[in-house]
Amino acid sequence: MTDRHPTLPLTRNVRRSFNSAAATYDEHAFLQREIADRLFERLDYIKLTPQRILELGCGTGYATRKIAERFPNAQLVAVDLAESMCRAAAAQQPRLGLMSRLLQKSPRIHFVCTNGESLPIADESVDLILSNLTLQWCDVEVVAREAIRVLSPNGLLMFTTFGPDTLKELKAAFRQVDDAPHVNTFTDMHDLGDILLHTSFADPVMDQETITITYGELKTLLRELKGIGAHNVLPNRSAGLMGRARWQELVIAYEAFRQNGKLPATYEVVYGHAWKPTHTQRKTIDGQQAIPLGQFKRMVGLS
Repeated sequence: MTDRHPTLPLTRNVRRSFNSAAATYDEHAFLQREIADRLFERLDYIKLTPQRILELGCGTGYATRKIAERFPNAQLVAVDLAESMCRAAAAQQPRLGLMSRLLQKSPRIHFVCTNGESLPIADESVDLILSNLTLQWCDVEVVAREAIRVLSPNGLLMFTTFGPDTLKELKAAFRQVDDAPHVNTFTDMHDLGDILLHTSFADPVMDQETITITYGELKTLLRELKGIGAHNVLPNRSAGLMGRARWQELVIAYEAFRQNGKLPATYEVVYGHAWKPTHTQRKTIDGQQAIPLGQFKRMVGLS
């Protein structure tokens, strides 16, 4: 997409970054796995038996395996923007047994390399959408519109993403060095809830928690970010490599946050879920909502 908001990374740059990181992702993605585990703990409290599941942002397949184990009878479509991530995830999934291959049974998991903002999936064909730490790379409102489109009535969207306090120490340190953007702009939890309501989701539930990881030195944090493909790909980022003098300025600026001998890196983790109502309210061309007559009668007490 060429008309993305200037605070959003360009899709091609995100794809390139995660393609490059596929081989190193699992080595550094302990936080991503931990948050996926906490997402599934929240799923324990929701009664749902989906027949068709969509995973947005499968990465190397950690959450994909957990979905397949949780819902062994469901069909799963796992999508990711990066081809290398899809291949890595597919390679880590259990293979069909000999009998299944002889009977020419199709696999339950299908991997598709595509953008979550434009899904090649039929309307109302999915019962559950799960997404772990993908929305921060996307235009959230566009993804929400796609999600409401492909979900079946009473279908569920459940996700994690990062909030505005994520990497606040790194942002503050970089501000001491230059004015260029170095860290993504993350959407506030309340704004996420508003977006879900605006795109016709019902009863969005949002909560957040703060996770702090500590490091002995700054370069370890930056190495991990690059290892998972989460380094700076913003459109207005500084060109070229950081020189030794600017690097020393950054290190000194980050040192101001050192506590008990460790450098903290804060992550604001946002958890959310929302349902697609049985009757999605449609908007007319002038932005007004079209409400079915039967629903209107119930609203005013005529039926």
